[in-house]
Amino acid sequence: MTELLIAETESRGEAGSAGRAPAVVLENLGKRFGSGAPVLEDINATVRQGEFVALLGASGCGKSTLLNIISGLDVPSAGALEVPEEGAAFMFQDSSLFPWLSARGNVEMALKLRGVGKAERRVRAAELLDLVNLGHSMDKRPHELSGGMRQRVALARSLAQDRPLLLMDEPFAALDAITRDLLHNELERVWKETGRTIIFVTHNVREAVRLGQRVLLLSSRPGRVVAEWDVSDEHRTDPGAAGALTADITARLRQEIRKHA
Repeated sequence: MTELLIAETESRGEAGSAGRAPAVVLENLGKRFGSGAPVLEDINATVRQGEFVALLGASGCGKSTLLNIISGLDVPSAGALEVPEEGAAFMFQDSSLFPWLSARGNVEMALKLRGVGKAERRVRAAELLDLVNLGHSMDKRPHELSGGMRQRVALARSLAQDRPLLLMDEPFAALDAITRDLLHNELERVWKETGRTIIFVTHNVREAVRLGQRVLLLSSRPGRVVAEWDVSDEHRTDPGAAGALTADITARLRQEIRKHA
């Protein structure tokens, strides 16, 4: 099964997910807090199973609010959505690890909440930490780990929830550029090995192009999907093509910011 999932996710372009069943469907979705202005309005989007979608927008455009709605942490004020019955795992910008537990203990906690037995928890936690290349540090506590290593533990903990959908809210924003690039490689490898559907929120255009099969752009408030780009294999292998796409997206993002300045 793993080999099949890897094969299915090898293509970075839209062809890699064409024909697959939808994992997330948003229809005319809106969100308003109290009597204030809408935060989100008429959001329409479909994310297919096994797809990696980057959600891009300026600060305050409602990206995190949209993730909260998809995860079930919040409810929309208008419209409808479909998500996997099993729900979603969430990975935040802050690793939010329990400081008194080791890396393995933090992952085991997620497994314990799922009802996994003690012996199986220990084995499975070790496997997940190996998957994120932290098998050698599984007995260290968070204060003994670098920021990048803590985020790897957080990723392993998210995978331990065994949900088909993984929501990531700017998980690498606080890291330095070199560490962030290394974790981009790790995340891409883990995505291919697990076949998860991933929605990755960022305000970094380069990061969106580096990771996503598709990039969706939200306007400033109220947040709407105003543009969409496919990221092809050429963008992955040709720096010139990647640079041109990044410049195109950046120009459109700046245009949206100016509209609402």
